[in-house]
Amino acid sequence: MTSDLQSDDLDRIRRALDTAGPLLREFTKRDLEVERKEGGDPVTEADTRVDTVLREQLWRDGEGWLSEETVDDRTRLDCRRVWIVDPLDGTREFVTGIPEWCVSVGLVIDGQAVAGGIFNPMTGLHVVGAIGHGCWSSGEPCSVRDAATLNGMEVLASRSEVRRGEWQPFQDDDFTVTPTGSVAFKFGVVAAGKTDATWTLVPKNEWDVAAGVALVRAAGGDAILKDGTEPTFNREDTLFPGLIACGTQRMVAVRKRLGI
Repeated sequence: MTSDLQSDDLDRIRRALDTAGPLLREFTKRDLEVERKEGGDPVTEADTRVDTVLREQLWRDGEGWLSEETVDDRTRLDCRRVWIVDPLDGTREFVTGIPEWCVSVGLVIDGQAVAGGIFNPMTGLHVVGAIGHGCWSSGEPCSVRDAATLNGMEVLASRSEVRRGEWQPFQDDDFTVTPTGSVAFKFGVVAAGKTDATWTLVPKNEWDVAAGVALVRAAGGDAILKDGTEPTFNREDTLFPGLIACGTQRMVAVRKRLGI
């Protein structure tokens, strides 16, 4: 899967994160004007500025590009190598001062998320990795937590899903549900071995999860769609039905609990 990973791909990801992170930190000190995209999602100058920075740092001729903040260029569908990014995943948290957001950079080769990076300069979460090469949290090797049981584990759940009551069916389970912001941030925390699992009960776009899927797998875990299938990327329809991420042993128990 990673035979086409280029020698400088991880360095490119690190440079992009290290350039975008301080820029986002500076934006947290400003009064941001928040606009609304079609569908009601917020967008700020921080989103668009970081999008430009990421493209400058990552993209090369012959590669595809898919970003939440860039008009979709469908020529990406003919590219083997595609960068799938979210310049600021968790904009709602960003504008309200909740430090559960991140820059998310994923590299997809032949439809598979093979490398990624996630950075939140406020919490210090900085995770970079590639399948078959390893995963690093703040420069130190990391791996997912794993066990054959759900007992006592922590699951990071969407704040909005919890607020809407969608996690009520899990209130009597023998694990802790912790409301948390950005889905990419949650995947990064799982990959870094700082929590046990996360899953989303509603659809997510490729840019929300490409980096996270690569990182969780690079860290020895697994990430699957809510219907039990494997995610493939760089599709015409970028929406997934929801995703699950955790250790490979624990995934068996999670799938059983979710009925998939």
